[in-house]
Amino acid sequence: MSPQFQLPFERPIFQLEDQLSQLESQSNPTPAILESIRTVRLELARMKREVFENLDAWDVVKVARHPERPQTLDYIELICDEFIELHGDRTFGDDRAIITGFAKLDDYKVMFIGQQKGRTLKERNECFYGCAHPEGYRKALLKMQMAAKYGLPIVCLIDTPGAYPGVGAEERGQAYTIAYNLREMARLPVPIISVVIGEGGSGGALGIGIGNTVSVLQFAYYSVISPEGCAGILWKHVKFADKAARALKFTGKDLLRFGIVDEVIPEPLGGAHRDHRAMATNLKATIVRQLRALLPLSGPELLEQRYQKFRKIGEFDEVVQTKISQEAPTAEQTLVSNSK
Repeated sequence: MSPQFQLPFERPIFQLEDQLSQLESQSNPTPAILESIRTVRLELARMKREVFENLDAWDVVKVARHPERPQTLDYIELICDEFIELHGDRTFGDDRAIITGFAKLDDYKVMFIGQQKGRTLKERNECFYGCAHPEGYRKALLKMQMAAKYGLPIVCLIDTPGAYPGVGAEERGQAYTIAYNLREMARLPVPIISVVIGEGGSGGALGIGIGNTVSVLQFAYYSVISPEGCAGILWKHVKFADKAARALKFTGKDLLRFGIVDEVIPEPLGGAHRDHRAMATNLKATIVRQLRALLPLSGPELLEQRYQKFRKIGEFDEVVQTKISQEAPTAEQTLVSNSK
C-alpha cells in the first residue's frame, strides 16, 4: 500500500518510488533497465531505513497522526478471525470513539477494546477524532467486567490525542469516569494487554491502559500531554510543539528506557501506514505471544504483577558517593610538623 498523503521527510522516498514505477512499466525491459530496477529498489530500501531510523520526536508525532495509519477497525479486520461488536454504556449512549466486542485471535477468545479516530470526515465527527466521552469509558469498563466474568483476556488498542474536553463531557463526569476505570482495571483478575498503536494522549489513553503488559508501536507515542499542549503551557505558543516533543521524551525508545512500556513493536519499513497487513502481522504475533505468557497465571498473580508493574514506574535508586580526600594541613599543623 502506497499512501497518498506525504510527510515532508517522505518526499525523496516518493520520488524514488515514482522512478521505480516508470522503470517497471516498461513492456520489454532491456538488461540495462532490469539492472536499473534492481539498483533503485536497493536505494529505496536504504533510504527508507535511513529516514525512519533517524526521525526526531516531532517527526514521530507526524507519523503517529498519519491519516492513512491503520486504526482499531483495520486491525480487527486483519487480525481477528471473528468479531462481534458490543454497544452502549447502559447509561447515556454509544460512544463511537471506543470500539468494543468479542473477538477470536487464532485459538484465543478475547474481549477487544480500541479507540477509533475515523477515516472520512463523517466518521471522524462521529468518533470526535478518537476523543472519547465518559460514556465511552463506561462502555469499555462494562465490557471489561463482562470479560472478567467469563474469564476472557482483554486486549486494548490505544489511539487518542486525549479524552474529549467539552462541557458536556465534563458535566457527565469525564475525570471521575477515567479515574474509576483506572481503579477498576487494576482489580480485574484476567490478563490485560494494552498497545499504543498511534497517539497515546494523557488520561484519555490511561482510561484503557492499565495492563499487565503495555507495548507501543515503533512510531507511536505515549505522553502525559500533547506536544501542542505542552508548548502552550511552557512557551505560550503552539509553534514550539517540536521543542516540546523533544523535551517530553515520549517515543518508544525513551518509554522503554524509563520502564513505562514493556516492549516496542517494530513497524514495517517506512511505517505502518505503508503496509497495513505487515503491521497487523507483527501486532498479532506480539499479542498472541503475550497472551501465551499471561494466561497460565492465576487471578491473584495477575493482580500482583499488574500492581508491581505500575508501582515501580517513577522509582529510582539514589546512590550517595562519598569521596575520601585528604584535607590540606592547617598552618598550625605545618609549624608543629616542622618543629619536630
